[in-house]
Amino acid sequence: MHSDLFASENMAQAATAPGMTQQNAKSLKYAVNGECYARQGSMIAFRGNLQFEKQGQGVGKFLKRAVTGEGLALMAVRGQGEVWFAHEAANCFMVDFAAGDTLTLNGRNILCFDSTLSYEIGMVKGAGMVGGGLFNSVFSGTGKLGVMCEGTPIVIPVSPQSPVFVDTDAVVGWSTQLQTSLHRSQSMGSMLRGGSGEAVQLRLDGEGFVIIRPSEAKPVKPATG
Repeated sequence: MHSDLFASENMAQAATAPGMTQQNAKSLKYAVNGECYARQGSMIAFRGNLQFEKQGQGVGKFLKRAVTGEGLALMAVRGQGEVWFAHEAANCFMVDFAAGDTLTLNGRNILCFDSTLSYEIGMVKGAGMVGGGLFNSVFSGTGKLGVMCEGTPIVIPVSPQSPVFVDTDAVVGWSTQLQTSLHRSQSMGSMLRGGSGEAVQLRLDGEGFVIIRPSEAKPVKPATG
């Protein structure tokens, strides 16, 4: 049988070492030898002896999800085998953490990660209670994190001389050391005329970077269970 479908770049090869690798632009492969974590429902295929266990809201650090409504429902993948992760054909990327690295991410952009990474949910400082996307996940430690984004993300440098203002529905993540606050760019007159749709942005100050998606996020229903 002959087809471009069977080209070598489309064929899944056996893993040569445990851990996360890029299968293609839309999916990541994880060779599990022990444990990893992923968003619930992101498994598209697996082979080997693997178990998928929902992480309850009342278990350890995941308790915060019930309080904040941050919406990242996780599962643990345990055993030995290979598993493929993807979500709605979003683009997938890997971030490799070295000792001392930290990154703040929106929960909707997290696909999978090593169990060696520490994961905490926190409220964005200075953002108050405006908007459902202002509770974010802070990762630290050593290991790999799988990130997904609809479209090709844009990385904007932030410097003390040039703060960056981003739409809260478009932000993917940012350097954890940046200072955050809310910025109102719409005048009262504009609000009385119905508004421009760009009333409030997240302001980032300091030295680092911010990652944004090339469109505003679609509304996300809160996770249940």
